[in-house]
Amino acid sequence: MADVKKVLKEAAIQIGSGGSAGFVEVCIMHPLDLVKTRLQIQSGKSLTKNDPKHYSGIFDCLRKMYKYEGLTSFWKGIVPPILAETPKRAVKFFTFEQYKQFFMFGSPTPTPLTFSLAGLGAGVTEAILVNPFEVVKVTLQSNRAVGKELPSTWVVTKEIVRTDGLGFKGLNKGVTATIARNGLFNMVYFGFYHSVKGYLPEFEDPVKEFIRKVGIGFTSGTLASCLNIPFDVAKSRIQGPQPVPGQIKYKSTLGSVVLVYKEEGFMALYKGLLPKVLRLGPGGAIMLVVYDYMHTFLTAKLA
Repeated sequence: MADVKKVLKEAAIQIGSGGSAGFVEVCIMHPLDLVKTRLQIQSGKSLTKNDPKHYSGIFDCLRKMYKYEGLTSFWKGIVPPILAETPKRAVKFFTFEQYKQFFMFGSPTPTPLTFSLAGLGAGVTEAILVNPFEVVKVTLQSNRAVGKELPSTWVVTKEIVRTDGLGFKGLNKGVTATIARNGLFNMVYFGFYHSVKGYLPEFEDPVKEFIRKVGIGFTSGTLASCLNIPFDVAKSRIQGPQPVPGQIKYKSTLGSVVLVYKEEGFMALYKGLLPKVLRLGPGGAIMLVVYDYMHTFLTAKLA
C-alpha cells in the first residue's frame, strides 16, 4: 500500500509540474507560434509584397496583423493550446519519467540514450493526444477575420467534425506529421537537456543555478527546433487551408516535404524557423525551469 501511495504521489507531482510548465509557456509564447504558422502556410507565389496577406518576415507579419486584424489577433487560436498544453505537458513529463525507467537497459543510472529514447516515446505519446487540438489551432490561426467575426474554438471544432469527421481527414488530419515533429523534438530536447545538465556542475548560488538551467533549456529548445522544422512545415501545410479550395494538395508527411522542396526550394522547409526558435528556445527554457522548480515545490508540499 505504501508503494502505491508513493507511485501516485510521484505521478501527481510530475503531472502538476508538467501542467504548470505548459500553461505558463503557452500564455507567454503563443504570438510567436501564430506568426510561425502564418509564415509556414504562405506559399509566396500568388501574393505580392504589398498584399496584406503576404508576410516578408516576423515583424512584417506582426505589423500587418496588428494593422488589419487588431492587437487581439496575436492570440488567435490560443484556447486550444491552453486546453491542450496543460494536460499535454503533464503527459509529456509524466510519460518521459516512465519511459526513462523502460530504457535503462540494465544501467544503474540513466544514459544519454535513455534520455533520448524516453523523450522520443514521450513525444509520440504527446502527439497522438494533442493532434486534434493542433488541427483546430492551425485552422483558427490561418483565419484572417477580425474581432467578433472570428469563429469560436467550439464552432470551428464542430465544423471540422461535421465536414470531415474525426478521422485522418478531420480532427486527426496530419497526425503522422505531428508524431514526427513532436517525436524528434522531444528526443533532442530531453536528450540534450538532461545529458548536459548532468555534466555541468550545479551552482550553490540560486541566481547562477537559474541561469545555468535557462541556458541549457534554451539551447535544448533551439537545437530541437532547428532539426524538426521540416516536419513542422509539412504539418502546417497538411492541417492548414489548401491552396485550391476543394483540392487536397498536401496529404502525407514525406509527400508534403518533397512537394514543398520541389516547388519552393530547400529553404522553404525552414519557413517559420526564426519565430519557432524565438518561441521554443526561451519556451523550452521556461518549461524545463518551471517544471524543475514546481517539482521541488510540490515534492516538499506533499512530503
